Amino acid sequence: MSYQVLYRAWRPGTFSEICGQDAVTRTLRRQVVSGHIAHAYLFCGTRGTGKTTASKVLARAINCLNPKDGDPCGECEVCRALKAENCMDVVEIDAASNNGVDEIRDLREKIKYPPTLTKYKVYIIDEVHMLSTGAFNALLKTLEEPPAHAVFILATTEPQKLPATILSRCQRFDFHRISVDTMVARMKVVLSGVGRTAEDEALREIGRAAEGAMRDALSLLDGCLSYTDGEVTLQLARDVLGTAGRGFLFDFAEKLIAFDIAGALSDIDRLINQGCDPQVFARDVVAHLRALILASAVKNIAEMLEITPEDAQKFAEQSRKIDSARAARLMDLYMRAESDMKWASRPRTVLELATVRACHPEEEADAALSERMARMEKMLEGGVSVKPVSVKVEKKEASPADASKPIEKKPARSFAQPPQEYLNAIESIGAETPSIRATLSSMQFVAYDSGVLAVEFSRKNMMHMKMLERKKAMLEAAFSDAFGTPVSLRMQLEGDRAQPAPVGSAAKRVIEESYDVFGRDKIDLTN
Repeated sequence: MSYQVLYRAWRPGTFSEICGQDAVTRTLRRQVVSGHIAHAYLFCGTRGTGKTTASKVLARAINCLNPKDGDPCGECEVCRALKAENCMDVVEIDAASNNGVDEIRDLREKIKYPPTLTKYKVYIIDEVHMLSTGAFNALLKTLEEPPAHAVFILATTEPQKLPATILSRCQRFDFHRISVDTMVARMKVVLSGVGRTAEDEALREIGRAAEGAMRDALSLLDGCLSYTDGEVTLQLARDVLGTAGRGFLFDFAEKLIAFDIAGALSDIDRLINQGCDPQVFARDVVAHLRALILASAVKNIAEMLEITPEDAQKFAEQSRKIDSARAARLMDLYMRAESDMKWASRPRTVLELATVRACHPEEEADAALSERMARMEKMLEGGVSVKPVSVKVEKKEASPADASKPIEKKPARSFAQPPQEYLNAIESIGAETPSIRATLSSMQFVAYDSGVLAVEFSRKNMMHMKMLERKKAMLEAAFSDAFGTPVSLRMQLEGDRAQPAPVGSAAKRVIEESYDVFGRDKIDLTN
């Protein structure tokens, strides 16, 4: 006989062997013992959680000639025939490839004939959500009132796609993701059966990579066993899975927190050279950042993340070095990178680009500014109502002495040459954001007049102007701090006709401030 993969060779044959679904198996066993067999079952859950296995076990149990506490005996004629899969009374249908009306009509014609060997004729329809609307309609009446000898077992990963009329006619059972500890225990049983050994940490690494799917865990274990004739070690498991170690991820996260571009890129280079998949690494980084966010909000994450208390303590310590908002932005950045890698010809470049962006402070500022602008745009699109604010003004009687004093008006400041405030602002911006220092050197002072700062760029430095336009808000804030008054920055190319500052800009600012205080409906500018 040809080699059978582990998940097929070690598929559970009884309810007792199905791991991680105690609530489901207990209910089904009691139904078999009591004889209260429903005519239609619906098994829901993610891939690899035991839906198809439970369907097969249930089909054997309700037809077994000598059931033992609700489990099939595995020895009678019916059990042997069903195990060998040469009994025509149990029909498995893949709805992904047999989703038309004709297939369901054929089922309706054959279901009326009684079984030849078994007590019940069982129809197992896998991926039932793939049936067409016409197929569901054709199945509906048969599913509601099937013959006494017929039992339907529907399995799906997406129950939300099923019509309500189908859902209401089935007994629903939800299959949950299997914990890492449960998968490790099952893999040890399998290893004992095949005469092999593995380190506990290696099995836990496989369990975490399986993401709650027992079938995936056994498939990954099968690959590890094929890699070597000896013991499956943690390093071997990581080599086969293409994952990074937890210690490596902690070190990499430290570099992201410290904005260490060189160190982070060196880590990526070393990891790629060791054979790690860039997409898998991006997924690991996302999982690590998620753990940091959870560690900052939840006191004990060991059980939630299925990690050791020591690792939970490390996550808690590292989470104090980064705020949740930045961790969330980095998480979103690497999630998008992971998605882009599926279609990229150079996945490594996508990973490196995401890392460079993650380690640039100005990117953080731009991200925060973009978020604020997006929120403001949404508010404007939805229509923002400004409530008028009542302002109480207290009148103060002027004393004769005050009345005699002339009111001093500060003259508007203007400069034809770069003032010291301008030079100080340039120096401050260059010190805080060294990445744009060279770009700032190509910016030439033109004039400053009444809060408007005009600068220009040569034609060959047009790209520099475009880059700084994206950071205009940051530049205006720095110049405003230096001049001690709000500054509006105007950029132009050399040779362009300078546009004068808009007349009445001060008046416009007063009007806008009045709108904010009193409300637009309280101010009339028609006269």
